[in-house]
Amino acid sequence: MATTRSAHTVWEGNLFQGKGVVDFDSSGSISAQPVTWASRAEEANGRTSPEELIAAAHSSCFSMALSNVLDKAGTPPTKLVTSAEVTFQPGEGITGIHLTVEGTVPGADEAAFTAAAEDAKVNCPVSQALKAVDITLTAKLA
Repeated sequence: MATTRSAHTVWEGNLFQGKGVVDFDSSGSISAQPVTWASRAEEANGRTSPEELIAAAHSSCFSMALSNVLDKAGTPPTKLVTSAEVTFQPGEGITGIHLTVEGTVPGADEAAFTAAAEDAKVNCPVSQALKAVDITLTAKLA
């Protein structure tokens, strides 16, 4: 069964002086978040950006995919800590994403964990959606 999730943004003003608010419609679990060009291209200053939202989506999707790959290999993880760094270059766009994962995985060695992480990096749905961007990975066992 397919699912659809939604969010919306209300933007006021031009790109450089304007501001917006992102609302998470489907879950309501995240309060409205302010967004501006400065929070995207300079310092966050308490506001989010499309790249931070992509990082959140990618780190959570990758963690789910890696958990599944490890479970299917007979070494389910006890804990996975994943971060995603999305690099934005004004005038160019998103130029790269770096995933870093540290896992507690009883029964897995470093090579098996790294291979599983590479599989998840390539095959998680968010990675699939972001194929136009260079995605790199650092994986290690805790």
